[in-house]
Amino acid sequence: MTWHRKHLLDIESLSAEEITTVLDTAREFKAVGERAIKKVPALRGKTVVNLFVEPSTRTRISFELAAMRLSADVINFATEASSLKKGETLKDTARNLEALNADVIIIRHSATGAPHFLSRFLKGSVVNAGDGAHEHPTQALLDTFTIREHKGRIAGLNVTILGDILYSRVARSNIWALLKLGAKVTLCGPSTLVPRVFEEMGCRVTYNVDEAIADADVINLLRIQHERQRQTMFPSIGEYTALFGLTQARFARTKPDVLIMHPGPINRGVEIASEIADCARSVILEQVTNGLAVRMAVLYLINGGRTGPVTSAPSAS
Repeated sequence: MTWHRKHLLDIESLSAEEITTVLDTAREFKAVGERAIKKVPALRGKTVVNLFVEPSTRTRISFELAAMRLSADVINFATEASSLKKGETLKDTARNLEALNADVIIIRHSATGAPHFLSRFLKGSVVNAGDGAHEHPTQALLDTFTIREHKGRIAGLNVTILGDILYSRVARSNIWALLKLGAKVTLCGPSTLVPRVFEEMGCRVTYNVDEAIADADVINLLRIQHERQRQTMFPSIGEYTALFGLTQARFARTKPDVLIMHPGPINRGVEIASEIADCARSVILEQVTNGLAVRMAVLYLINGGRTGPVTSAPSAS
């Protein structure tokens, strides 16, 4: 297993071996999280900055806790009261943070390519926590980790991603990760949100939800990204639920061991019935737990952590 990257900017550029390295390292960190003392000293003395120009409470908290578990110093940069609101450029803000000896900048930004832009001139490492409608690499890594934990493999599985594909960075990152690891990916949703251009990536596209979920080993549900749509892409929420929502009736026709996934936040009663979100086959809360382990693995690896078992003794600090 190898990892020589300074940054994590996307899944598209990663090899299957690199993805597997992150998943294997995350497994070690998940075990750390189950111990009485949950910290390791891997990043002691390092400074990690959460630069969330686009808001996201759950992803920021997950990265913050991951860095703290690795014994790093963490700075949460609040853009609402920052110089970015006063006209300072993203480049100047990042350079100022680097002048404070930041070793890692985790960035979420509404502009596609913002993490790639920063990585070209910053000395420290850059982690993409979501850029526009482009990619959300750690979400795809935690999703594939969760699938592998339950199914034992990714290769050969039928994975259906259901919902807003066009505006979803989660969908793009998941598609790349799943295809690279050998899964068969089916995309389904309104035709306005699931254009056939995705077939060029190697996916199957269908607009028949019953067909999409019939043979699925995994169903990953995505919410409608209203905030990224320039116009209404379907007539109503009610019609969306009737045509594409995972209702009890549809769920009853799925495989008995299908996994139900959702990156959150869930719109209960829209893309998924509330009872299904809380059922035994739902791994939605496990995804949150696994996200912490995956983000610890990413921060550890980009800072030069060795691949293989994480053997560092826990730190009591």
